[in-house]
Amino acid sequence: MSTSTTIDALGAPAPVLSFSPVTLTVPGRPVDLQVRVSAPATGTGLPVILLSHGHGPSNHLSSLNGYAPLANFWAAHGFVVVQPTHLTSRTLGHLVADAPGAPDFWRSRAEDMTHILDRLDVIESTVPQLAGRIDPTKVALAGHSLGGFTAALLLGAGLNDPDTGEVVHLVEPRIKAGVLLAAPGRGGEAFNGPMAEQWPIIGAVDFSTMTTPALVVAGDKDDPRHFTDMGPDWHADPYTLAPGPKTLLTLFDAEHGLGGIAGYDAAETTDENPRRVAALAQLTAAYLHSRLHPGAPTWQTACEALTTGPAPVGRVEYK
Repeated sequence: MSTSTTIDALGAPAPVLSFSPVTLTVPGRPVDLQVRVSAPATGTGLPVILLSHGHGPSNHLSSLNGYAPLANFWAAHGFVVVQPTHLTSRTLGHLVADAPGAPDFWRSRAEDMTHILDRLDVIESTVPQLAGRIDPTKVALAGHSLGGFTAALLLGAGLNDPDTGEVVHLVEPRIKAGVLLAAPGRGGEAFNGPMAEQWPIIGAVDFSTMTTPALVVAGDKDDPRHFTDMGPDWHADPYTLAPGPKTLLTLFDAEHGLGGIAGYDAAETTDENPRRVAALAQLTAAYLHSRLHPGAPTWQTACEALTTGPAPVGRVEYK
């Protein structure tokens, strides 16, 4: 199936400039916050996508060096993509093993994004050829797996802190839209898999306050049996349990890697599918473009090209 219609809707791809690391000193953080910034070589008034990496078995994909199939496409189609290395990254290893918040660093991961937004002007002036080209009022957020958990908090989900029993809210009002990719789902009785006791924080999220518009992406073969016996529907919980406006994209035959979004030719991807990755990159870019530019038909055009016809990559639902 041709995907040229979607690319046309987003405009022709531009050459991409990628600069890393931009180093931000954050008081109290055990190591500096390092980010990669990718942007189109041309254009002004560019919206921003913050991209939160997952965990995973690789040494470097869980850092500013991961998710190139998404980051490069988004940047080529008009977004400035900012990728932090969270404290959960394997690249930091022994440097943060005993730091407060280890090993999940759930609060720090969310705070990384707030620090980036607080210093967006510094990032803009540091990256060559980027000064004056960002629109700081158009900010979106995307996260995969554990990054989807981080995204949920920033989009408004509450969290019952297992250490204190207090409900914590880390919503970031500067973020106007989000994309949750293979994100964790509910806790409670459904949170009954063998890894649930080791990661209680995952089951502590309350999606009922996640009011920011978001696209939730779930693979219909993404079985989270290590956390729950709910099956792939668990990854749709950020859509099912959150208030609207929300959109659910269920990708057919996709597992947790969603075709291989974490990196080019990543051996750990159990469902490697370049066509799926290309379609997902286009659909996510189109969704965020339409959200940040109200009235733009980009999302509708992308859905017509990729989720209808004789070989759809998935199905779409709304609330």
